[in-house]
Amino acid sequence: MKRGKLSAKIVITLVVVWLLIPLAATIVYSLFEDWTGIVPHGFTLANYKAIFTNPQFLTAMYQTVLICIIPILITIAVVLLALFVVTVYFPRLEKYVQILCMIPYTIQGVILSVSILILYARNKSFLSGRMVMLIGAYCIIILPHIYNGIRNAMRAINMKMLLEAAEMLGESKISAFFKVIVPNIITGITVSSLLAVGLLFGDYVIIRNLSSSNVTNMQVFLYQTMKRSSTESSAVFVVIMLVTFAITAVVLTMQSRSTMEKIRNEGK
Repeated sequence: MKRGKLSAKIVITLVVVWLLIPLAATIVYSLFEDWTGIVPHGFTLANYKAIFTNPQFLTAMYQTVLICIIPILITIAVVLLALFVVTVYFPRLEKYVQILCMIPYTIQGVILSVSILILYARNKSFLSGRMVMLIGAYCIIILPHIYNGIRNAMRAINMKMLLEAAEMLGESKISAFFKVIVPNIITGITVSSLLAVGLLFGDYVIIRNLSSSNVTNMQVFLYQTMKRSSTESSAVFVVIMLVTFAITAVVLTMQSRSTMEKIRNEGK
């Protein structure tokens, strides 16, 4: 048994090291002026200084985080309400809701963005705004991921029994759903949100087609930087990865704290 555990740890360690090699090479490349030979030379932090003193980089970072958070919050709220209505009142319609939520898997980013432009660009209403169209497109793209995460989390608990117990204590169905069910599926919501963040952080096609030059995310800024300097673009990529890791760490820390508080309250 001990040999099996040791071999498993060795295999996992080798896999992790292998997966981290490209990231480590990118970090090293961003810290040197040139790496045309076996060993890089000319250690410098000028690449990071250049991007952090660039107002366009700070704007792109802010807009990227903004257009990631808003679509995720909207999609989570819509999916939660839809699953509540379907599960409680119309369980026979669940398969149709699932089909509708899976359709975005078959839609390519180019087709979606061009279709939205044709439909709304000439319309002089609130929906014709570039940011509105972009947020709507992102809601569609991340819909399957959010739906699957929340739906699987709901199936892992006895939702009907919990709702009935809450109703016996005087709560309404909608109040019981948000006070009892949602805290119990917060893990599924967190995981699906992180998947959506990774998907939106890597988008280039949709934001390029819909926003033109009005909104710039990190991928667009990365593409523009690649035209100037390969080492500076490597520094931008490293910053993108660190921001993604930071968001993930913050969300997981908040989730672990809420779980620990829940366990303590149950123990009392």
